[in-house]
Amino acid sequence: MPETRLDLDRIRAARRVIDPVFLDSPLYRCEPLERELGCRVSIKLETANPVRSFKGRGTELVVHGLAERGERAAVCASAGNLGQALALSGRGRGIDVTVVASRFAPAAKLERIRALGADLQLVDGDFELARERAVALARERGVRLVEDSLDVETCEGAATIGLELADTGPFDAVLVALGGGALATGVGHVLKNCAPGTSVLTVQPAAAPAMTLSWRERRVVTTDSADTIADGVAGRYPIPEVLDDLLLVADDAVLVEETSIIAGMRLFLEHAGLVVEPSAALGLAAILEDRDRFAGQHVVAIVCGGNVDLPAYRRWLAF
Repeated sequence: MPETRLDLDRIRAARRVIDPVFLDSPLYRCEPLERELGCRVSIKLETANPVRSFKGRGTELVVHGLAERGERAAVCASAGNLGQALALSGRGRGIDVTVVASRFAPAAKLERIRALGADLQLVDGDFELARERAVALARERGVRLVEDSLDVETCEGAATIGLELADTGPFDAVLVALGGGALATGVGHVLKNCAPGTSVLTVQPAAAPAMTLSWRERRVVTTDSADTIADGVAGRYPIPEVLDDLLLVADDAVLVEETSIIAGMRLFLEHAGLVVEPSAALGLAAILEDRDRFAGQHVVAIVCGGNVDLPAYRRWLAF
């Protein structure tokens, strides 16, 4: 059993804390995609909830802990999805939430953060600059800084997806979008413990490869830029503790091109009727770039988010 920061008993207990609206997300075979890709494909749909991403599983745990300790405020940096989830979870338990984001983040995500009642502060830079500002704000105010992937609650919330997969399998492989690492380490931890025959494959854009390069070299590798349409996974500075966990649970870490991400989004729309954000198409992109690897296998693609900026989406898919 991998000795990560995560704990299987805590993950199982998390199901009693997380709002049921985020649990037991749809999992189903998609035969039209299978005909296109040459392998059996099951979709784990993490967009069928109020924030249209898996992030609510983790923020529910974070906010539950804050409320139990009598804390009434929190700050986070977000590319968009974490901010929405923390805003919703915080609103439900009377926690004041401040979200720091890049003003270049998708407008739809920023508007939704505001609509959910969070105080949204924008910076003229990327996610890493937003993270720096969030750290400073939390220190100034003396409140909880919620750090996605570093805070183990965000990983253990995501890990409940792994429980649902382990209860349903077996599968040959699960394809997991890799950004900060909460989803990959959470799902990976559970599968390595409960379904060790399932390969955990992480997928990241070649244009934002920091965590994948770090996994390959077994040390933190930073990058100067993260110029990808997959904004949800566009980090440049991997977190050492998260990398340590990832090294224990990921069987492989692959990089894919932007054209393949767009092709994956188109496949989801045309053959599954799903509008997904670029990060959610990484799994299909990996299959498209290496069909022989997955031929004849039964793979799960976790659709991790569906918050898209429609003008950009139409431009990417050319319609």
